[in-house]
Amino acid sequence: MSETSFNMLEHVKASLGQAGNDYINPVLQPYIDEVREFLQDAGIPEAVTNTRPFGGIVARGVADLWNYGAGDADLSPYFRMRASQLALKWGVVTNEQT
Repeated sequence: MSETSFNMLEHVKASLGQAGNDYINPVLQPYIDEVREFLQDAGIPEAVTNTRPFGGIVARGVADLWNYGAGDADLSPYFRMRASQLALKWGVVTNEQT
């Protein structure tokens, strides 16, 4: 699968053991959007948050939010640590390119 044909929803579903279950799409998509927004607010470019290398961190964030249920959502320490690493990495890349 090329980067241009990467599908974040399908990747997250497979990561959560939900591949082929299209009925769950409207449940997971808002969580995917929320995690991507979190990463973008940390300084990671929008286009980058929808690529294969970010599939793992997005899936981890979705799992964190989805598993805790309404009102109890919390992002795991791993997610926060990895998001910080990625934000620092992309901040350095962005600053070097300007």
